[in-house]
Amino acid sequence: MYYLKTEASFDSAHFLSGYEGKCRNIHGHRWKIEVKVKSETLESEGQLRGMVIDFGDLKKAVRALADKYDHTFIYEEGSLKESTVTALKDEGFSLTPLPFRPTAENFAKHFYDLLAVSLPGLRSVKVYETPENCAEYKEN
Repeated sequence: MYYLKTEASFDSAHFLSGYEGKCRNIHGHRWKIEVKVKSETLESEGQLRGMVIDFGDLKKAVRALADKYDHTFIYEEGSLKESTVTALKDEGFSLTPLPFRPTAENFAKHFYDLLAVSLPGLRSVKVYETPENCAEYKEN
């Protein structure tokens, strides 16, 4: 079995609505997305001969995903007053509402689902909140 891995990082702020701890406050992370693809075989013909996938294509897909969330305030839909959202928008802040609580676990599944559409052989997605702590999602 062949495995390829790449990663990309982004910086953003978030908070956990309904959480009784420090993370209920707005705070930032240097998130890292680590993506692994697998294949039992290598391409046998053409420009990709001897490869699972072009590393450039793999990196491009993961980088595009990270760029979408870079330097934005990520929040769960419905967790802020509409007047707060309006005020932040009026100030020109980049906001990214999500239909789920922005935890590393939920991001790992969300990113997996988004990447699975364009990355054949997607094996797993890990999302690091800190250099030491990550969540991983993979299909069986």
